[in-house]
Amino acid sequence: MTATIGWDIGGAHVKAARAENGRIVAVTQRACAPHLGLAHLEAPIRETLAELGPAARHRVTMTAELSDAFEDRSAGVVSVAAIAAREIGAGDLLFYAGARGFILRSSVADAAEAVASANWRASAELVTQHCSDALFIDMGSTTTDLVPISNGRVDAQGATDAERLACGELAYAGFSRGAPQAYARLAPVGGQWTPLVNEAFASMADVRRALGDLQEGDSAADLSPTADGRPKTVAASRARLARVVGRDGAEFSDAQAFSLAAYFARAQMRVIEDQIALLASRNAIAPDASFIGAGVGRAVAERLAQRQGRSYRDFAAFIVAASDELRVAAANCAPATALALLAL
Repeated sequence: MTATIGWDIGGAHVKAARAENGRIVAVTQRACAPHLGLAHLEAPIRETLAELGPAARHRVTMTAELSDAFEDRSAGVVSVAAIAAREIGAGDLLFYAGARGFILRSSVADAAEAVASANWRASAELVTQHCSDALFIDMGSTTTDLVPISNGRVDAQGATDAERLACGELAYAGFSRGAPQAYARLAPVGGQWTPLVNEAFASMADVRRALGDLQEGDSAADLSPTADGRPKTVAASRARLARVVGRDGAEFSDAQAFSLAAYFARAQMRVIEDQIALLASRNAIAPDASFIGAGVGRAVAERLAQRQGRSYRDFAAFIVAASDELRVAAANCAPATALALLAL
């Protein structure tokens, strides 16, 4: 039995998937906070390895280099690679450098730009093994990747975050993190357009919880603390959203609270749709291309497909796993899963 662990080391989560002979047997994710000190990245990696057990091969991708713990992205890549090498401690350890494939740690410094935030491509490469033409949509907690696939190949124009933001292949619109104010300047309240309070009163997790897209106690899709430290309940989420429009939760009926949350969700979806329109403007999406959804927000990807009149396929359908529950968890952590499987 040959075991491979794929790692996706981010600035908010450490995700990992263990594959044995092409079959996913374990998936895990932990919150991390390197901006509070690198010990907050080292410990989750160490704990993840202890949970998943030893493996012959380890394959690593990262987005943690974007953390303001580091002076710049290149320094972040080198630091995260060093932490991963030290904490994982395996001989067969390679880092993912996007279109360049896997590289040794000794090459990471010279290939820092290719290694930085290349996790999206690993997932897309796995999709190309199953789809000829598609738009791969991975909605994670913080961002949404939009990767065109044409003729069985990744057809992305951008490689860096800056390039991908500019050409429609990345949207800073995530399922649970980020503020509702990022997607709207005003919101309808009581029949009037109300300017939003520019304070960190609520997150998109509160929007999802108020809409029922995120259930109370669903830690897999929302590992971050709430803005006010209060519980992750529907009532508390509604109260946090009310503060965004200068109100208290008690001032809203159930219908009004739902309506406000739905407005924020639609505003965020329009940001993603604008990026899809940018892709369509350069003929990056074939007329009969399906939308492929991954990440904790792939239910939103399915809605996008419906709104665009596209067929939809779930990333989970491409994964062989020990159980249906594990396939879902693997699709939530698509880059880590892809690295574990691509390494075969």
